[in-house]
Amino acid sequence: MTVELHETEPPLDADAWEDIVEASFRPESDTTYLVEWDYPRHPLPLSETSYRVRYHCRGMDEARNAVRDAGEPVLEEYLLRFWPSPPAPDRVVKETSRAAAYWHEFARKQPPGPTPEERAEAERQAREEQEHAELQKEMDAWGGRLPSNRLRDVRNKLRGFQGYPKGLVGLDAALVHVIDAAGPEEQRALAHWAAHRACATAGISEIDWVARGLAELDRGEPYSPPLDDPRRLRDAVFSDARVPQSHDGTPGLPQVAALTALWDAAAPDPLKAALDALLAAVVTHDTNYPHLFAELRRTFPATATAPQIERNDRQ
Repeated sequence: MTVELHETEPPLDADAWEDIVEASFRPESDTTYLVEWDYPRHPLPLSETSYRVRYHCRGMDEARNAVRDAGEPVLEEYLLRFWPSPPAPDRVVKETSRAAAYWHEFARKQPPGPTPEERAEAERQAREEQEHAELQKEMDAWGGRLPSNRLRDVRNKLRGFQGYPKGLVGLDAALVHVIDAAGPEEQRALAHWAAHRACATAGISEIDWVARGLAELDRGEPYSPPLDDPRRLRDAVFSDARVPQSHDGTPGLPQVAALTALWDAAAPDPLKAALDALLAAVVTHDTNYPHLFAELRRTFPATATAPQIERNDRQ
């Protein structure tokens, strides 16, 4: 088997070969292999462009039932030639052997393959179906509507809590979209509100350094110690007896979530600050979170109305 790549159409050499066929071929990637029956692979240096392929054979009948031992003369030979060319119909150039005649007759009885136009249309439809499926999957993940680009930007940056694998979207997707539609000032105010509610619910808002942190948050000031540093905050949480503890002597989940809300509410991105702080507040309320959402909608009336769904022509 010999494989050749030519810049232009090579000579036919019809007299030197018993059987010759031609077909068009276009690689689907930048890696093409010639694969043997037992799967050894030989890379071919082909580009993603349209080629004409001419397949030359001789000795197929002689080799059909023969067994060739090492060192004996070769009974069959093949030559595969590629050159750049626009697509064209398949062609039997020369037919001599019984083996070629059999397979050509078999091929002629097969239904015709798709035309280039039909293949292009099928590929287009497949792409559209894939895009539609991806959009539908995204809509399902966001409560039945597509997220804004802002939500997409913060999606992988949002904080998670064990027990809330889908975050706020899994609890109230409409509320997430409403918060996204609100302006930065409303989002920032909501984040501050969530931090206050979380700390109050966790029973830590009256601790002096927590109260000071809430005041600094409202004034837009940097946190003072211990809230200015995660390690100092951790030390304060474990050493301050006023922070409620769980049965094993560590801070309880509501208290950890409340301090997380306080920390998240100061994030530079107001949308992320609002969503993260609110989820932390949800954790402090546990199963009572619907009351938190109801209170939020009373405090921020704009969150009680679902935003208009923008038209998306891709749906």
